[in-house]
Amino acid sequence: MDAAADIAEFLASRRARITPEQAGLPSYGQRRVPGLRREELAALAGVSADYYRRLERGQVTGVSEQVLEALARALQLDDAERTHLFDLVRATSPVARRRSRPASRRIRPVVQRLLNQIQAPALVASVHGDLLAANPLGRALYAPIFDSREQPANFARFTFLDPAAADFYPDWAQLASESVASLRSRAGRNPYQRDLQDLIGELATRSDEFRVRWAAHDVRFHRTGHKRLHHPIVGDLELDYETMALEADEGLGMTLYAAEAGSPSQHALDMLASWTATADPLGRRPVGEVRDL
Repeated sequence: MDAAADIAEFLASRRARITPEQAGLPSYGQRRVPGLRREELAALAGVSADYYRRLERGQVTGVSEQVLEALARALQLDDAERTHLFDLVRATSPVARRRSRPASRRIRPVVQRLLNQIQAPALVASVHGDLLAANPLGRALYAPIFDSREQPANFARFTFLDPAAADFYPDWAQLASESVASLRSRAGRNPYQRDLQDLIGELATRSDEFRVRWAAHDVRFHRTGHKRLHHPIVGDLELDYETMALEADEGLGMTLYAAEAGSPSQHALDMLASWTATADPLGRRPVGEVRDL
């Protein structure tokens, strides 16, 4: 990734989505391009038009936090987008490349013991979606990903490269867009992380759907949410999830899933739990403790 180019494209894409009316400006005549003109955005942010043009070319050396905050307000950025802008600017620093470290892939025994004691589906994944460990119910819930032909097991790799994803995710288009937006956020935070760049390169090479979404420069946080799944054994599930960072393991998070009490989804989870007592729900091998995948 080129941090300067990403800054240029991100600023241009956010500027293009804001109409003069949304920015509280008068609109005269027909415009050749969507969104605000550079001169209009510069005025809203309180900088000169020439200075903003340099920023939109990725020339951000020496830019102050006050200017970035003014740009974030003028562009009406949400929290994820504002954080992404600051991350991209920091990534242009010469020290950013030297500080880049790969995410941990080691699952400590205590983490696996905690997973196994949780009664809900639970798993540990890296910040870019590598599925590294799970309890038996989490392994059963995401069996299509763990058993996918596209390995190593990764949420985005499964979503864009395995045809089974379209059936497993009833809301595939929305989930795919959210997946790319999350990867964008992570890439902005650490654009020189080799394994993340390899994943992005693989997906961009093999998936048109990924390339289109990547070009949109959308970003989002991936900490909590609601997900619909169509499991090959127990059918439809609607689950809420929460992701918690493992502070002692940089780049890893634990995600727990829960269904509404007494709902059909809870009944389906109970059925799935009964399957895990003897065999994998897809009938291929026993489901036991998953230590380090």
